[in-house]
Amino acid sequence: MLPPMAFKKTPKSKSGPSSPIIFLAICIAAIALVFLFSSLNSTNGFSSSSLKTLETVPNLINHRHDKYLYWGNRIDCPGKHCHSCEGLGHQESSLRCALEEAIFLKRTFVMPSRMCINPIHNTKGIFHHSDNASSEEIWDANSCSMDSLYDMDLISDTVPVILDNSKLWYQVLTTSMKLGDRGVSHVEQVSRVDLKVNSSFSNLLLINRTASPLSWFMECKNRNNRSAIILPYSFLPSRAAKKLRNAAEKVKAILGDYDAIHVRRGDKIKTRRDRNGVERTLSPHLDRDTRPEFILRRIKKWVPPGRTLYIASNERTPGFFSPLSVRYKLAYSSNYSRILEPLIENNYQLFMIERLIMMGAKTFIRTWKEDDTDLYLTDDPKKTTKNWQIPVYTMDEEGS
Repeated sequence: MLPPMAFKKTPKSKSGPSSPIIFLAICIAAIALVFLFSSLNSTNGFSSSSLKTLETVPNLINHRHDKYLYWGNRIDCPGKHCHSCEGLGHQESSLRCALEEAIFLKRTFVMPSRMCINPIHNTKGIFHHSDNASSEEIWDANSCSMDSLYDMDLISDTVPVILDNSKLWYQVLTTSMKLGDRGVSHVEQVSRVDLKVNSSFSNLLLINRTASPLSWFMECKNRNNRSAIILPYSFLPSRAAKKLRNAAEKVKAILGDYDAIHVRRGDKIKTRRDRNGVERTLSPHLDRDTRPEFILRRIKKWVPPGRTLYIASNERTPGFFSPLSVRYKLAYSSNYSRILEPLIENNYQLFMIERLIMMGAKTFIRTWKEDDTDLYLTDDPKKTTKNWQIPVYTMDEEGS
C-alpha cells in the first residue's frame, strides 16, 4: 500500500451527455486520468524519480507493509568508538535481529544505506596465499553501500525493506510529521511484544528504535533459543548482491566437484603475557587445530585424498596451508583474481563471495561447531569467556 495521494475535488458538471452509459464511461475515464496524473505529480513530492526508486525494489510495490521500523543509520556502533565497528558476522547478527523484529511487527524495515567497515577488515591483501606482497594495501574507506553487499529484492521477498537514502523513505518521514501523534515515536527499552500489542505503538506509521550503546539492536538477546529464531544464519549470505552471486557461480563452475574449509585464525589466535610473563589466549587449542598438520589429521575422515579443497582463511602467511597439498588439490580466492579483482572493493564483498562458494561445496568444514550437524576443526567454543589460558600446541594435556 503506497502512502495516500493528494487529490483535488472536482466540481460536478451541470450538464452532461444524454446517455447515462456514455456519461458513466466519461467519468471513469476522467477519474483514471486524474489518478494517473496525481500518482506522477503528487503534492507530497512522489515524482517519477520516486517511481524509479521503487523499481530498484519492485517487491515493495505489492508486498511492503504500510508501517515502518527504523533503527538508525549504523549497523553496529560499539560503545563510544563508532569508527571501530565490529566485523561482518557480528553486524549481520544484529541485522537479522532487526529484520526478525520487522517480521514480528509486520512492518517494512528501513535498511541503513551504508555498512560500517572496520579498517582491519578492509585490506585487499586478503586475496590469500598469493606471493605478491604488494597486495597488502590498506584502503581508507570505512564504509560501503548496503546494496553493494545485499540484494534488496531478494531480502524483500521475505521481509520488505527500503533504504534510508531512498526518496520513498523521505516521503515516509514527511508523512510521519504531518500525522502528528499518529506519525512517529522514538522508543527506548520497549519490548517488541509491547510494540505489537500496545495500540499507542502499533498504530504508528513509523517506530524509531533507540539503539543500545554497545550494539545496534536490543532484541534477539538469546540467540541460543532456536525456537525464537525466525531467520537462519544462511539468510543474509544467500541474499548477496547479484554481482557477488554471479562471481561465486563463475568460481564454482571452474572448481567443479569440490570441498571447502573455513579456517579462522588472525585475531582469534592472539596471545598476551600474564604478570608472570606466561603467554595466554582465549582459545587454547585454536592455533594448534588450524595448523596444516592438525587439519590433515582432523579432516581425513571427511575428505578423501585427491579432492579439490577450497580454503577460505584470514591467515596471511604465504604458503601457510601448502602442506595440505600432499593429500588435496588446493584452491584459494587468489586463484580466481581475474574474476574477483575487478569487482571486489573490500573484504566484506570478498568474504560474501567465499561464503557462497563454501555453501556450494560437497563437504564444508567450519572452524567452530555452530550447529549439531556441523563438521568443524576445533573443539574450542566459538563464544569465548574472559578466561585466558595457556595455549596448547601438542596432543598432550590441556593448558591451565
